[in-house]
Amino acid sequence: MRVLIAAALILTAATTAARADLIRVESAHSVGTTIDRLAAAVEGAGAKVFARIEHTKGAASVGIELAPATALIFGNPKLGTPAMQGAITMGLDLPLRVLAFEQDGKTVLVYHDPADTAAMHGLPADHPIIAKMRGALKKLTTKASTK
Repeated sequence: MRVLIAAALILTAATTAARADLIRVESAHSVGTTIDRLAAAVEGAGAKVFARIEHTKGAASVGIELAPATALIFGNPKLGTPAMQGAITMGLDLPLRVLAFEQDGKTVLVYHDPADTAAMHGLPADHPIIAKMRGALKKLTTKASTK
């Protein structure tokens, strides 16, 4: 019986995570330029860029073609640490990440809504830190994507 309950809980959590909406922002720039602008905006806001993952280059290294796609991983301990104090498992989804990719001739930025991520980890979606994360992501992606 315990195994069935555990399986049901895991399935429910996986289904909830799969339903989380991605926030999409169209960019007026190429993938590379958009990511460069995002990195500059992140650093200009006092946060740290931890990694830039060039998915297209990774695919090419094994002989597979992939449309331009780059992820930027970044964060600010002033925001992430209090979120993790509220729910330590937030560390699975922090630092934040944004993916820029080309689709149908357009550049798109996508990221998970921090409120969805917080809820998945049992942190209230209306937690003040989550509101700050949401605002920061909106501001940074807007700055990266507009002319």
